[in-house]
Amino acid sequence: MRDLATRNSVRKEMIGLLLLAIFIISFLFMEEIKNDSVFENLPSSIMHVNTVFLSILIEAVPFILLGVFVSALIQTFVSEQHIQKLIPKNPYAGIGAVLFMGIIFPVCECAIIPVVRRLIKKGLPLHLGVVFLLTVPIVNPVVILSTFYAFRTNMTVVYGRIGLALLVAIVIGLIIYWVFRNADQLKSHVQHGGHDHSHGLSISRWKQTVYHASDEFFDTGKFLIFGAFLASMFQVFINRNDLLALGSNEWSSTGLMMGLAFLLSICSEADAFIAASFGSAFTVGSIIAFLVYGPMLDVKNMLMMFAYFKTRFVFVLMGLITFVVFAAAMVFQYV
Repeated sequence: MRDLATRNSVRKEMIGLLLLAIFIISFLFMEEIKNDSVFENLPSSIMHVNTVFLSILIEAVPFILLGVFVSALIQTFVSEQHIQKLIPKNPYAGIGAVLFMGIIFPVCECAIIPVVRRLIKKGLPLHLGVVFLLTVPIVNPVVILSTFYAFRTNMTVVYGRIGLALLVAIVIGLIIYWVFRNADQLKSHVQHGGHDHSHGLSISRWKQTVYHASDEFFDTGKFLIFGAFLASMFQVFINRNDLLALGSNEWSSTGLMMGLAFLLSICSEADAFIAASFGSAFTVGSIIAFLVYGPMLDVKNMLMMFAYFKTRFVFVLMGLITFVVFAAAMVFQYV
């Protein structure tokens, strides 16, 4: 089993390194590539895709690096017991405490589900775990900073993202409490993912931090590169008139951007830069819906939820997230 886990770990790291190498080569040698006779006959649209792709990545990577190191520090040095001491026993007062924790707990959605599962197993009420799950990837300092940097000329998006995320999390947390009454919704046996860096040896916490940060960077970096590539293809090859027609309508633009957020599965520390690239074609409300919905529900965290939680609970939570985010975005646009 350990040999299989080691092979899988090496395979994932090699894929991450390959994607990173492609990015670096494209960035450093694009002029030479464009002037090479092999590429001189390529359509200009292909080169435009590369330009958009690189611009998104260059803006996003520093925030990814900041986020993964802060996340690794917390994973290594902060225990679940420390967090539990901050939670009141009252089910409604606990929501406020969890919201505050979300603001100061810089972990993106790529790593939050295992953390929430551990907290619930240690006694955190189910509905508070859901509020924690929904708020932390959006209202933590790293994500707020990246959103501000990407939308510093349009602060409505920054405030709207934070406000809608908090509102949606509170509403869904209350519904989960009323429906499930904190009944156990965890699966009994879960195959634990991640990498084992101990190898039977005692290593320092700082080394563990570096290991966790490198793992998370390569895991999230693959999603970022894939998302940036799809976003750049979308911008270059989709008919601009069709895009403007969809983007100018509040209903269709909101639904489309939520669908994109689900499929692209971009880390919340970098999704603001992807969203900003759509800013000229879509309504502000639909951009906010993209920024709120993606960190709460996308392909990768949906699969993780099915691995950790009971199927009925996951379907209920997915339906609630989709309905409440869409409704909140529509109300935001009209009010």
